Amino acid sequence: MDLTIFLDWYSEPLVLAAGGLVVGVMFGAFAQQSRFCLRAAALDFSHGLFGVRLSVWLLAFSAALIGTQVLTGLGEVQAQEARQIASPQSLSGAIIGGLMFGAGMVLARGCASRLLVLSATGNLRALLSGLVFAVVAQASLRGIFKPVREWMAGWWTTADIGGNDLVAHLSVSQTASLAFGGLWLAAGIVIAVRARTPAWQAFAACGAGLAVPLAWWFTSSMAAQAFDPVQVEGVTFTGPSADTLMLFLSPPGSVLDFDIGLVPGVFLGSFLAAFLTRELALQGFEGGRSMARYLTGAALMGFGGMLAGGCAVGAGVTGASIFALTAWLTLTGIWISAAVTDRVLSHAGTVSAAASARVAVRG
Repeated sequence: MDLTIFLDWYSEPLVLAAGGLVVGVMFGAFAQQSRFCLRAAALDFSHGLFGVRLSVWLLAFSAALIGTQVLTGLGEVQAQEARQIASPQSLSGAIIGGLMFGAGMVLARGCASRLLVLSATGNLRALLSGLVFAVVAQASLRGIFKPVREWMAGWWTTADIGGNDLVAHLSVSQTASLAFGGLWLAAGIVIAVRARTPAWQAFAACGAGLAVPLAWWFTSSMAAQAFDPVQVEGVTFTGPSADTLMLFLSPPGSVLDFDIGLVPGVFLGSFLAAFLTRELALQGFEGGRSMARYLTGAALMGFGGMLAGGCAVGAGVTGASIFALTAWLTLTGIWISAAVTDRVLSHAGTVSAAASARVAVRG
């Protein structure tokens, strides 16, 4: 699509922000309706439950992967210009950050994107957790935690292994990449059929996933047609959340770009979807212990996501869709850490319940 008609009438930053807003609204609305959530899928899988929540994640993931690979094959997406492929990435950061993010995701009961979606529906727990996530992400990007993040990220990088392009490392073809995505789609369809996933929920899951190739296509088109350099990117929330927070706290002037439009777009899309389906509802914390758990998880996600170079969506879906090696390492770390953290919490809860029972009997 020729974007010059918009670029002739409006400034490039405004067009970029508008594109981010559109993509965000699409992702937010479909994510809210499908209940798209990596945490839910990971926990169900770890417990051997191949149900609706796992099918939703698989459908969204496969839609993102296949859509991106199709557009890449057609020359509409310049994946090689994406930050994850074009510049050195941290392998140590991907592994450690993924493990931290997975643990935080379980503690906060949702990843960064899920917290943003839930906060738009009136969930105050998610709203406060999301703010903590953004603050820690900003501190990790440019603030007090930056030296620690850079130190850990420098332990092992893709420069040591010859790049971050997993397709190049494996020497596989475009057809093989599409076939791989087809396997994920087939798994999602089979599980959806067996779990009797509602048709609308399955459709919405695919819609949320397709927001990723739409973002890749739009930013690739802008990079090719805009006068000023434009970063080719997809859907992610760690960096954009930090930047959006700073925009509201300390507006620095002309800062409009794709990321600045994305986060408000997701919030708006989620709110509209919840409003139209009458799912808006205020929810709060159940106590101080619960609040401490949520905020600890949000902080772990903020640092872990920035260290890994992406969140559950930014690395786990967007980065994976262009076969960035670090993204797949992060995604693997998130799944493993989520399962382990859930088991630890379950064991701790069992021990605590048993202790309380003994105290009650003695009393």
